[in-house]
Formats: sequence, C-alpha cells, structure tokens
Amino acid sequence: MKAKGFFLGLLALLGGFGGAEGLGDPMGGRLERGAEVLLRLFTEEVREEAFAPGFLAQVPAAQVAAIVAQLKANLGELKGVQLLDPERYLLELERGYVPARISLDREGRIAGLFFEPPIAKLGSLEGAMEAFRALPGRVGLWVERDGRPVLALEEDTPLAVASAFKLLVLAALREEVEAGRRAWDEVVRLEEVWKSLPSGLLQSWPEGSPLTLHTLAAFMISLSDNTAADALIALLGRERLEALSPRNRPFLTTREAFGLAARGNRDLLAAFRHGDLEAKRQALEALRARGLPSVTDLPLDPGDWPPETDWRFTPRELCRWMGKVADLPLMGINPGVAAFRWDRVAYKGGFRPGVLSLVHSLSRGESRYCVAFVWNGEEVDELKAFTLYGGLLDLLP
Repeated sequence: MKAKGFFLGLLALLGGFGGAEGLGDPMGGRLERGAEVLLRLFTEEVREEAFAPGFLAQVPAAQVAAIVAQLKANLGELKGVQLLDPERYLLELERGYVPARISLDREGRIAGLFFEPPIAKLGSLEGAMEAFRALPGRVGLWVERDGRPVLALEEDTPLAVASAFKLLVLAALREEVEAGRRAWDEVVRLEEVWKSLPSGLLQSWPEGSPLTLHTLAAFMISLSDNTAADALIALLGRERLEALSPRNRPFLTTREAFGLAARGNRDLLAAFRHGDLEAKRQALEALRARGLPSVTDLPLDPGDWPPETDWRFTPRELCRWMGKVADLPLMGINPGVAAFRWDRVAYKGGFRPGVLSLVHSLSRGESRYCVAFVWNGEEVDELKAFTLYGGLLDLLP
C-alpha cells in the first residue's frame, strides 16, 4: 500500500531506454564507454553536457548529482565498475555495491540511467544481524533455509507490514481455486466500490472492466495494486480472511485503511480505535458512506499515521504465507531486489510512512530460502533498508 509518492523497490529511474535510434554501436565499444561514463559520474562534477537533451527534458542534472551524492554518502567513494551484462554494470563503492544500467546516444551522452537498490558489504551473517539490530524503531527479521532457521530477530512479534498482507489474500484465493470454488480464468467486472488509492493501475480503469482472477492476483502482487487487492477481498469475503488471521479483525481493505487514516475521518478513527469488534465494524460501515478520500487528505509524517490502519503479522508468519504461494509464476513478475544469482524468485513488499516490509522466497539448486524483514518506526529509511537487505541476500550461500 502506498500513496502520495511512496515508492516501491527502485532507488531511481532517470530518463528512458527506448529503441536503437540514436544509440551508439551495439557491441563492445559502447559497453566500454558506458563504464567510463559511470566512472566519471562518480568521480567528477556532474555536468549538464554529460546528458542527452531528451534526458535533461525529463530530469535535471542537479537531481542526478543529488542521487550520486546520496549513494556516496551512504556507501563511500567509487572503487571500480564491473560489466554484468550488456548495458548493466556493478558499481563497487567502499561499503557496498550499486547495480546500474546506462544507455548512451551517438555522441556518448547519457540517454538513460537506472540505479537499482544498493547492496551493503556486510561481511558475515553475524555482521548483518548487528546491522539490523542497530536500526531504530521495531525491527523483525526471519531467515530460513529449507525450513530451518538461519537468522531470527523478533521473529514472532506482530508488526505492521503494509502491503505484505496481500500474501494472505493470494493464499486464500489459491485455496479457493484448488478447491474448485473459483478459477484463475474466472471473469469479474470491476466495481466502483472496489476502487482504492495507488499504488496500482486499476483505480483509473472504467467501472465494469472485465478482469480475470489471475489478472487481479498478478496486479496485486507485481504492482501492489490496491484496487486489485480490495476486489479479491470482496470476492473472497472478509470472514474468510479473518478466519486465516484472527489477529487482523476486522480485516481491512486498503480503501478502508486509507479512509481511517484520512484527516477528515478522525471521528470514525476514534470510534474504530476505542470500540469493540462490533463497534469497529460499524465504524467501517459508516466510513463506506463517505467515499474514497483524496491522497492530499492522508498524513505524510509517520508519527501521524494511525497504527490501527494496518495489518499485523510476524516475520515468521510472512514466510509461512509466502511458502503457500511462492511457486505461482505470478510471484516472479516483480523480483524485488533479488533479480540475479537465483534460479527462482518470489517477492512481495509493503510500504507506507513508518512501515516497510520485504519478503522473498529464493531458490538455488535444491536449497530454498525465505527472508522476511519488517521495520516499523518514525525513522524508517527506505534507502538504508534496501541497502542492508540487499547485503543480507548477497551473503546467503
């Protein structure tokens, strides 16, 4: 779940990659120049003449300079550039790595630039555990290999997980399909009452649009589409999900979570916060009559976001639900920060002010890992979280 600019997974996407027109020679020479340009970007002053006009029309050079400065502040000075595959490089800094993609025009200017989440150099699993323990706020971590624990930190503590709750929704849907009560190719019509706020696309689609359950599931996981999630919650029934996760009663839709968090609905939030289960359900019924809030009515400060407007799971539970859906092909559409080194990747993350969750199922050969990381608090830093988490994944043998 995200709104008002909360981003998923990637540090920065600058410019575009387009077709071959305007690009340099497709083989070795351009690859060498790409490494040279990245080297200059991290060791010299960032100048406008280094970028193609089309790039600068979208992103000013000052924004690139700010991102480079932030990476260097977190990870130190550049030590080298390694080619991973055509147009993809690995930047090695003193304290970590940054995968990057770059494309150049015929004059050798930057036409497209893409930084993936950084990877910290953690040295050992013990060093990783120390780094996660040092984070402010509440931190939960669970790493298992073939069902056996590898790392554990507050692994049985319920924490707010934002959109990672969608793993439970998908698991419930799969159970319905395998029981013969639903089918992946079943078509439903998009209803206005299902529409939520971003992330996602379906909130902008016309009412009545035909969608298969598989499409809803794929959007819910790969794009973290909130409208898709709410559609599936409505189709499955709130009671079905509450039976699977009694802690999360009432089981909120994302639309309800946004509504309770909105500044204009503080009276209903108070009724929800202080009431028993029946009073909470009545507050949600009253909320439904008020319609979908605007993103401008949502709090931006993590301390202002009501803790009641979230779903709570333990890191170990997140891996349990991931285990029920990890083999579905749709789980690999968006691999998160684990795009290479693994034979199979399944991923779901969650983000809102003050909450971050990352869950991966990773397979290599005969071994399967699950990694669940949850961070709650007013100082949640997405860049720091991805850097540490990427470093942890890099350590897994």
